Amino acid sequence: MADVHNKSTRSYNMSRIKGKNTSPEMIVRKYLHSQGFRFRLHVNKLPGKPDIVLPKHKTIIDIRGCFWHKHENCKYGKTVKTSSEVITSRRNSAVDRDQSNFIKWQEMGWTIIVVWSDCELEPRKKNSEKRKLILKQIKEALKN
Repeated sequence: MADVHNKSTRSYNMSRIKGKNTSPEMIVRKYLHSQGFRFRLHVNKLPGKPDIVLPKHKTIIDIRGCFWHKHENCKYGKTVKTSSEVITSRRNSAVDRDQSNFIKWQEMGWTIIVVWSDCELEPRKKNSEKRKLILKQIKEALKN
């Protein structure tokens, strides 16, 4: 099936997709800060520039979008309706990059917490019980 947009419109739409300071990132960062945790953002000395780094706890919090990182068994992580080779290859490369970074971080001795933005944090909802539970689990993991 052909793409519903022309090439320039699709290019513009794709260019608007942010990689840093996304709303799911901001949700986690505001919560951590309110709980007294201090962290660094997008540390370029670590492979892949992880989203949130807590050096004191030797922990990395990696916030992944369900669609772009192909979250399995998630309604947001399903394949695209229009079979675009560009989008498919971007999604596959994101998954490969995630696996590579995860292994490197483990070898360096970091603890990794992966948070799936769309289904776990539910950023589109004003109040979410699931989000509260996930954030509480992150807090407990950092305290232990």
